[in-house]
Amino acid sequence: MNRLRVLLVTGAWKSHLYQMVPLAWALQSAGHEVRVAADRGFAGSIAETGLIAVPVGSDESLAERFQRARGADAPKMSAQVPAFMAGTHFQDALFHLGGGPREELNPEELAFLLATLLPAMWMVNDEMVEDLVDYCRFWQPDLVLRDVVAHAGGVAADVVGAAHGRVMGWNDTFHRVRRDLLSAQRRRPAEPDHVRGWYEGWAEQYGRPFTEETITGQFAVNVLPERWRLEPHDRTLSMRYVPFNGPSVVPSWLTEPPRAPRVLMTFGISRVEWVDAVEMTRDHVQEMLDAAADLDVELIVTLPKEDRDRLRGVPKNTRVVEFVPMNVLLPTCTAVIHHGGAGCFNSAMVYGIPQIIVEGSVDAIAKRRMLHETGAGVSLTLDAFSGPVMRDHITSLIKDDAFREGAERLRQEALGHPTPDELVPELERIASEHRARRSGGAGSRG
Repeated sequence: MNRLRVLLVTGAWKSHLYQMVPLAWALQSAGHEVRVAADRGFAGSIAETGLIAVPVGSDESLAERFQRARGADAPKMSAQVPAFMAGTHFQDALFHLGGGPREELNPEELAFLLATLLPAMWMVNDEMVEDLVDYCRFWQPDLVLRDVVAHAGGVAADVVGAAHGRVMGWNDTFHRVRRDLLSAQRRRPAEPDHVRGWYEGWAEQYGRPFTEETITGQFAVNVLPERWRLEPHDRTLSMRYVPFNGPSVVPSWLTEPPRAPRVLMTFGISRVEWVDAVEMTRDHVQEMLDAAADLDVELIVTLPKEDRDRLRGVPKNTRVVEFVPMNVLLPTCTAVIHHGGAGCFNSAMVYGIPQIIVEGSVDAIAKRRMLHETGAGVSLTLDAFSGPVMRDHITSLIKDDAFREGAERLRQEALGHPTPDELVPELERIASEHRARRSGGAGSRG
């Protein structure tokens, strides 16, 4: 196989970048040229992974961009959801792992839900497109891999004729909602397809016809076991999740065996202020620490220093740290408590650790079903959270062998996937096929 030029495009979040780093290094170790594009202010985070950064778009951070768009005096976004979204029927149908009740979804409701996602999505991407296209015209990548929010990567790949795939470390709720909306509109025409409108606008600017492939890519890479995926691409490549946590140092206390069952609690409280999402507060954390103070466990809690310093008290069975690499800590744990983010969930999955999710991620409902149906853990909403409830769940996960057995079943499903290294030859084939298809048909590199 000829040496490929591979461009990864990511949103400016470490949690998104880190999902792609093992695959990027697998490609680079196989002899391919690899570069990673993102907002200019994110270049340092990319460089810390040892990969080559390509800064594109605005110098303004995402946090500043969102705050400017909302206005300096804008109130925090409401955590309340529309009544139809809060209903069990809508949530069950939207996140159903298969067909069934999704056919009953209302197109107006789906259009409203998608419309709430789009302004933020385009704000992430609008500033990137022109710089990214210019760079791709200069560098001529053979393959573009993008994370689920980096739509600019799809536009740029189409302009230069590169193969294009989406890399998913979590359920792709964006495409699930859009596909459901298109299906519902065929039955009852409603709102226009604003996603297509955005892509068509950029395609027209660069003299390209719109195709669905510009949105979906020719393929997807997915780390979730196949039966738990919300919406597999017609060509989905399974890949084993490999945890990556950025620059890390093993703490000395981890060289000693745990004195009691070790439980990790991490809620991503090093929060991104502009998201304003429902999340665990210091009061929630304190309530749980108090409730678990007399349990025979070794509780490891990750908190930023400013939050740790404001706790009323830390029980003797608890160690509070600012950061510890999960790929080092989790293998020593009996259970993990987290908000449902991809790094936490996927790491616990591949290490076979029972999980308690206090739902905070976009695809938390789908993950709830995974845990319930595999027996790998439990999930609850923040409204259902209390110290005593969490104490009971911790006790159950530690004492009930069924949770360990369920977590091991989920682990075996995840470990059945090819490693990033083993996936490289398939990506080489896709790039070669796409090059042959483009050269044999209409369209050429821009």
